[in-house]
Amino acid sequence: MRVCALILALGVSSVSGFKFMADWKAPTAGDGKKLKDTKERFGDKQLVVVTGASSGLGRKTALALLRTKQYHVVGAVRDLDKMEAVAEIDGFDMENFTPMECELQSFDSVHKFCDNLEEFRLAKPIDRLICNAGIYQPSLDYAKWSMDGHEQTMQANYLSHFLMINRLMEAVSAAPDPRIILVGSVTGNDNTVGGGGVYPIADLHELDGFKAGFENPIAMADGYQFIGAKAYKDSKLCLMMLSNLLHAKYHKQTGIAFSSIYPGCIAESPLFREKRPWFRKYFPVFMKFITGGFVGEEEAGQRLFQVAHDPRCSKSGVYWSWNGGPREGRGAEALEKGGQISGSGGAGGGWDSIFENDQSSKVLDVELASNLFKYSAGITETTWPDPNQVVSPCPTLKVVGAISKAMILREEMKRMTERPGFNADGTPVRVSKAKRAAKVADKVVSGVLRNSVGRVGGFVRRRILGKLPENAIAGTFQEEKPKEEEETATVDMSEDILSITSESKEMFDKETEDIAMIQDAISREVFSGDSSKTNLKESIKEDEENMVAQ
Repeated sequence: MRVCALILALGVSSVSGFKFMADWKAPTAGDGKKLKDTKERFGDKQLVVVTGASSGLGRKTALALLRTKQYHVVGAVRDLDKMEAVAEIDGFDMENFTPMECELQSFDSVHKFCDNLEEFRLAKPIDRLICNAGIYQPSLDYAKWSMDGHEQTMQANYLSHFLMINRLMEAVSAAPDPRIILVGSVTGNDNTVGGGGVYPIADLHELDGFKAGFENPIAMADGYQFIGAKAYKDSKLCLMMLSNLLHAKYHKQTGIAFSSIYPGCIAESPLFREKRPWFRKYFPVFMKFITGGFVGEEEAGQRLFQVAHDPRCSKSGVYWSWNGGPREGRGAEALEKGGQISGSGGAGGGWDSIFENDQSSKVLDVELASNLFKYSAGITETTWPDPNQVVSPCPTLKVVGAISKAMILREEMKRMTERPGFNADGTPVRVSKAKRAAKVADKVVSGVLRNSVGRVGGFVRRRILGKLPENAIAGTFQEEKPKEEEETATVDMSEDILSITSESKEMFDKETEDIAMIQDAISREVFSGDSSKTNLKESIKEDEENMVAQ
């Protein structure tokens, strides 16, 4: 009895309860050995993947994770020799750190990395996937291309991470507290000074570049001229939009918390290695003493670590930021917003300064995000699972569902036997002239009957049955559109007809002929017997045969 109650509690308490039961499979002998090997390799540690772990933000984040002794970190890096040197300098715990080669400028390399990771992790789920790696090429007035023929910034920062998430999402979903974290930027969020006040502005427009395949020579997502700084900002906008879309499509189904973050402006980061020397020298000074938005690599790494580690950050669909320096000295504005300045991220504030930041209308554009997802899947040649709501695996529910599904299908098939306004091949019906005349005649006659006999019947019905409730009649936001386009010409029989041109006279004669046909049809409908109705049907059939012949 207690076991049954426990199972029921698991099921009704959360989606993850049903998810666990639905994914459960009976273990095999081979699974036993795999589980044993997994335990020996990882112990009780959680498995975390960090891209770009050899420098900057990724380097400091990996170190923070390792210091807790609660994680085994896989560093996805381009240069293994550099990673080895960094690990030695920083004192990485190499028993719990595994570097793996992953060149984000090559989709083949990303696939190979994912294959190697799948083999390495054995039966261990991926608890965290941190998509951090990025490049910035603001000084170039021309695009550089990846091995796959795509602009480098967009491929490394966004497209390769899109592919990696696709490959690893199933393994992440098997974790008890799964999270996928994408590093965004204030520059991709144009509702801030940093994102909306400094040209160029992140803007994907209609994604014409992605729609056209985004291959050389198309260097920008919007299909326009290349600007290195905009390519970076656009890539960050793409990552933030992707995080929101993945949350909407897959959070309930997988249990994964999808989030994006802005850790602050890391002005001394290797991200700016392609900027000119004077910029690298003075930009940190400007950010420290003018804007207050400067954050050191160490503190930024702690912030990204927090989103991976802090239980409060298991919430999905969030853009995380921190209230550091930018709130200090802002006076009334800081008080009005409770200290939470949109786009904040300066140094200071500590662990508890984290908050859910606002996102711009561009980031929240659902329709554009849907197109971004579709085009990105085409560029990376990925197939994604259909989003489905997790349901209870209860046997009774399955039986009832199967019965109702068959019944619903049967009723729907009945409804779909007719398609008013369409031919058998799906093309719209072309209504013949005679049939249109017959339909108009039917409306006229039925209208007369409705306004005479029909009114009497309606009066009796209302007396006996009462009126329909108002909520059964009202509530539609649009009038129902006609199933068939019915064209009834209105002819002005004024004296102006006498002066019509020879060109329009032919049209007038045609409309007059139509009116005569309608009048004749009304006469047949009201006064004629069965033989006349038969003649009308023959006329309609003959007219339709003429249409086919034409």
